[in-house]
Amino acid sequence: MLKIAYHPIYKHPLPEKHRFPMIKYELLPQQLLHEGTVSEANFFEPILPDNKHILAAHNQEYFENLVGLKLTAKEARKIGFPLSETLVQRERIIADGTIKGCQFALEHGIAMNIAGGTHHAYSDRGEAFCMLNDQAIGARYLINQNLAKKVLVVDLDVHQGNGTAEIFQNDHSVFTFSMHGKGNYPFKKETSDLDIPLDKGTNDQEYLSILKKTIPELLEQVQPDFIFYLSGVDVLESDKLGTLSLTLEGCKERDSYVLQTCYDYKIPVQCSMGGGYSPDIKIIVEAHANTYRLAQHIYM
Repeated sequence: MLKIAYHPIYKHPLPEKHRFPMIKYELLPQQLLHEGTVSEANFFEPILPDNKHILAAHNQEYFENLVGLKLTAKEARKIGFPLSETLVQRERIIADGTIKGCQFALEHGIAMNIAGGTHHAYSDRGEAFCMLNDQAIGARYLINQNLAKKVLVVDLDVHQGNGTAEIFQNDHSVFTFSMHGKGNYPFKKETSDLDIPLDKGTNDQEYLSILKKTIPELLEQVQPDFIFYLSGVDVLESDKLGTLSLTLEGCKERDSYVLQTCYDYKIPVQCSMGGGYSPDIKIIVEAHANTYRLAQHIYM
């Protein structure tokens, strides 16, 4: 059964006109239930994880300052959310959704997190709506628990996974792959194990051609026994914070290819949703919902 991490805390109240579409975390599960793609039985509610799992990926001083709300004004500003105890609790619970998702993926082949994909969180700081790097925490959990020997991160958000790249820069047990908009934030990129920066306006055909050439080569090279997939939908042409020009159908084919490949190669995969900032919330929800529809179809 497809297991999906969701907690009501995912939809966190923000100031009016804040550019982050927090409402999607409420609308997405509602849509999936309404259309019958999933049932209540598919969802599980994460909790606060053991701090040791977070500290396997994050600096202790940073984590304590985050939890204690002791970040400087500059550090908090870089995160982009008004800091609060509930916000930090939310981030920790999202990380637990990914940790438990790893366990479910090992059991069922795949697991999803309605939120997550917080790939701009570095080991020692947060940035761009990301405070704790859920997939980095999940990867370290798998390695430290001897549940995986070689992990591949497939980050297809429109923004480079800079925090993930930094966390694993000297860790050969995790291979980081990021395919992103060349001219997008972060403007100072980190070095992933493989970066593919794409030109502004890259369309479905070009994007999918590069992806379908790269993934098989990566699987041959890396030989992973677990994959994290960051399925950001900010690759869409309509996205306010993106530079690529994928259609809804192209984004769906991207997800279909990645998930089908994981299924065919029998490599467990944990999916976190990542970004999506199209002005029309219906487009964001539809693009994310496609990922779940495909997961249910492929992993029936």
